[in-house]
Amino acid sequence: MYRQGDVLLVPIPPGEVPATAVPAPRDRSGRMVLARGETSGHAHVIAGRGVRLLADRDDVDRLFVQIMSRARLEHEEHRAISLPAGSYRVVRQRQYVPGAPQP
Repeated sequence: MYRQGDVLLVPIPPGEVPATAVPAPRDRSGRMVLARGETSGHAHVIAGRGVRLLADRDDVDRLFVQIMSRARLEHEEHRAISLPAGSYRVVRQRQYVPGAPQP
């Protein structure tokens, strides 16, 4: 597993990527954004050759990453993380505040 701030990448077998997964849209700069900061606007971005960011067509909040060789997970406030080839499920971790409404 790889964690950068509130983004967790969990390795999965390639067969666990849903058949309904389609390429996720890129942002205006052409970046593959896994998550955007709620207050800062900074983004967790995956970059590299042979990298695909996929969204489940039936649940667009479910994201998956397929890396053919290597990739980097980058964010303005965190150290970049090198990622090996493989398939990953993107998990957005949220802070729990007792009594606060949960999204």
